[in-house]
Amino acid sequence: MFYHFLYPLQQHLSYFRLFQYITFRSAAAALTALIFVLIFGNLIIKWLRRLKLGEEIRKLGPESHKSKAGTPTMGGIIILGAVFVSIVLWGNFSNHYVVMIVIATLLLGILGFIDDYIKTVLKRKDGINPRGKLFFQVAIALGVSLGIYFFPSNSKEVSTLYIPFFNAAIWDMGKLWVVFSMIVIIGSSNAVNLTDGLDGLAAGTVGIVAATLAVMTYLTGNIKISEYLLIPYVAHGAELTVFLAALVGALIGFMWFNSNPASVFMGDTGSLALGGIVGIVAVMIKKEVFLFIVGGIFVVEALSVILQVGFFKWKGKRIFKMAPIHHHFELSGWPEQKVVVRMWIAGIILAIIGLGSLKIL
Repeated sequence: MFYHFLYPLQQHLSYFRLFQYITFRSAAAALTALIFVLIFGNLIIKWLRRLKLGEEIRKLGPESHKSKAGTPTMGGIIILGAVFVSIVLWGNFSNHYVVMIVIATLLLGILGFIDDYIKTVLKRKDGINPRGKLFFQVAIALGVSLGIYFFPSNSKEVSTLYIPFFNAAIWDMGKLWVVFSMIVIIGSSNAVNLTDGLDGLAAGTVGIVAATLAVMTYLTGNIKISEYLLIPYVAHGAELTVFLAALVGALIGFMWFNSNPASVFMGDTGSLALGGIVGIVAVMIKKEVFLFIVGGIFVVEALSVILQVGFFKWKGKRIFKMAPIHHHFELSGWPEQKVVVRMWIAGIILAIIGLGSLKIL
């Protein structure tokens, strides 16, 4: 809104040139989202509590989690609400990548909200039928992938695959890239959903990944910097920095309420959408494999579930005491706060490794 209405006024008052700068609008977007969460977060939590939208705790889970029963869920409303308000104020909607990610985030948020509603209100603990849930995720991911493929920022790069530490494309995937892109988006969405099991774990790790991707969107969207770093230039990528900055600001604010002991959980309303966001951004800026590194916590969480289920069906035994793996650490004697902080530290290390891959070879 400000970009479209105030920036044109720079012809009359040079001060309004500020609105053309990604850095200024990103900082403003982060601050706006943070303030929104801090002002309205408690009001929304009270509203969720009045509606009795409380979390049900698994009976087989860690003993310490039983005290969390009844804690309001659907807190993703707070995060997504802050992001949407902030991006409306500070975003550039002439950029079709911004439009796509806003729409996809809204749809994934709605899907997560329906899942949470079925679990908390209708008391069906499994939520949406898994096949139905996957169908809608596939539909959203397909829409985004086709949008990027047919309306790319750089037609020469859209179907190419890059891997960290190597600055040249290793494979032009052609139309197969659409399938690959969908797998990244769906996998990221579900992996973050699995990670959301401890107070502050998903919010903190997504915040680290989003901040790292914000650096990458800014670099890939700047033609001079991208040429210097030998990374693919994505003309529309820089504007995604504003969106990610808003997300980081919202997550910092959400941590005020979600840190242990949590006053609210983000639920599927938040986790499905947040995972989708990082996956979508990664495919938009050609950092699909890069996401596997900086989002390594999500990868490990998802793999722990896959290995647990697969090995149990094969041998009738469990590899971990409980999956996802953060519960294994809890049942091994680690306090919840220690598990969360150590995973944050691991996430920061992975982010540094990812950023360190720039301009190596």
